[in-house]
Amino acid sequence: MTVAEIQKLIRDVPNFPKPGILFKDITPLLSDAKAFASLVQHLSELIPAHTTRVASIESRGFILGAAVALKRGLGMTLIRKPGKLPYATLSHSYELEYGTDTLQIHVDALNDQDHVCIVDDVLATGGTAAAAETLCLETGATVSGFAFLMELGFLKGRERLKAQSRSLIAL
Repeated sequence: MTVAEIQKLIRDVPNFPKPGILFKDITPLLSDAKAFASLVQHLSELIPAHTTRVASIESRGFILGAAVALKRGLGMTLIRKPGKLPYATLSHSYELEYGTDTLQIHVDALNDQDHVCIVDDVLATGGTAAAAETLCLETGATVSGFAFLMELGFLKGRERLKAQSRSLIAL
């Protein structure tokens, strides 16, 4: 399937999770086996060649990151909200439009030999992606890049990231 065909399977849900937000629902895309397989192939092609590991941010990022890691024969690293990882963690708090949030990674999830590509579903303001990048760098790893299903370019999230960012769909 083409990227345009994949994009048609992303459903807009107005006013979710709160008024004024237009949520991009990927569940119709994930439920179509052919489309999901095509998506994984396209995302896999965005991963820099020298990448040794994929990292993903919960929760929709886990679905895409795990599939891409498997396709590329790479290990998978989880970046989660506080209290969800069972071992010692590094934490990074960051600003949201209204308040703050925190992400965590296991202290031994990556090392200075790893070149990690961070995979997620949407790049919006870039706060979450930048926090994930900071955590990966704190482990000693090199961030080889980002791969997103879609990017909301008008929010300029790419400007907050140090590593190269690639997206299948620009909205």
